[in-house]
Amino acid sequence: MREKYDPVRKPGEGNEILTSKRRAEAEENMVVLLSRLPATECIKFCHRVVDGLCGREPPRRSEHSTTWSPEEWLQLLDSLSTFYRRAVGSDSSEKEVLGGLADVGSSHAEAVLSVLRARQEEIHHALLDRTNSISSATLQDFDWQLKLSLSSDKISSLHTPLLSLSLDVREDAALRSVTMEMNPEELNTLISSLEAANKVVLQLK
Repeated sequence: MREKYDPVRKPGEGNEILTSKRRAEAEENMVVLLSRLPATECIKFCHRVVDGLCGREPPRRSEHSTTWSPEEWLQLLDSLSTFYRRAVGSDSSEKEVLGGLADVGSSHAEAVLSVLRARQEEIHHALLDRTNSISSATLQDFDWQLKLSLSSDKISSLHTPLLSLSLDVREDAALRSVTMEMNPEELNTLISSLEAANKVVLQLK
């Protein structure tokens, strides 16, 4: 879905639009590079790229040294890997996937899509394993309480609202409790960090 123009931009919208533009440029370049392969070879190449995503042997540069330069090779691997990760992680429909391949010849678009259909579940599991490897700890439950600071060694912090946040975290078989107190500024920092982390996780899925 294309973003509608809004004359009043929210904070961060400019960066998101710039990211989308760069993503479109990367996919356009990927299209140009893929078109150098016959459709049958394109299928084999895409399967090898997915093999690399899933922890197996990726395609070798030496096998395609006459097709792409070293710079083009790196760009193509990165763009195609990102394309498959995003398609699976965001659970994109075939229509949305084909939309990103709008300029690819029909045979090459079908080659890329056929590999996605055949390996989607495998890519999904590989991305989950990658996400889980970041940390074995999982959040089981949380609770919060709003407090008002009535005394402090800093006069400026008197009558400052404080959020007491309790997290129940399970790591392996052990359940431990983590408690923290934050003022409004610290809470905003935490929320921003969690939002940024969520975006990274969505990209990894």
